[in-house]
Amino acid sequence: MNLAEMRARVRQDLHDEDANNYRWTDEELNRHIEHAVRELSIAVPIETKAALYTTAGSRDLSISSLSDLVAIEAVEYPTGQYPPQYIRFSLWGDTLTLLTDRTPGEGEEVDIYYGKLHTLDEATSTLPSPLEDVVAVGAEGYAAVEWASFATNRVNLGGSSTWKSYLTWGQDRLASFLRALARHSRKNRVRARRLYRAYEPGASQTTDWGP
Repeated sequence: MNLAEMRARVRQDLHDEDANNYRWTDEELNRHIEHAVRELSIAVPIETKAALYTTAGSRDLSISSLSDLVAIEAVEYPTGQYPPQYIRFSLWGDTLTLLTDRTPGEGEEVDIYYGKLHTLDEATSTLPSPLEDVVAVGAEGYAAVEWASFATNRVNLGGSSTWKSYLTWGQDRLASFLRALARHSRKNRVRARRLYRAYEPGASQTTDWGP
């Protein structure tokens, strides 16, 4: 499904298919679709692998070349081992530091396993088919809530309560969207094997880090 097809699907669910009297412009719906795709990407990014190379004597690597980065999941170093050697690492800005006693040589390969943003445009899409519905629901929710906010205290043909109906419907769609994100989120996946030690700190018994 490309962007035009997603936009048509969203218009159908919003009952906004009269081309001579659209309630939302294409640009507005594109923005809401992009918003939903970005939120989905944070929960379910594209699983990607890239090779970076060390500088002699340095444990620091630049990750600035990892475009559309969402999160780094694992670092393999040294590569080519069996079983693979996944090591701990830390991040600060665009610098990834290998937390290992080994002193890297020049040009040693380090494999980075990371998640990146999905793409949905007029020509291509990286969205898995089962998640297209999720994006559509999110975009519809964002569009309806945005229109309800705009229509508050404005005269419209549907009556004074039209904006409330859109607001309620939009909030319901967004609630469904958030539930779907939570259900599909990589953080909720059960792994059958331990691939690596995550770099994030463990859960605190005294501090609430938020959702």
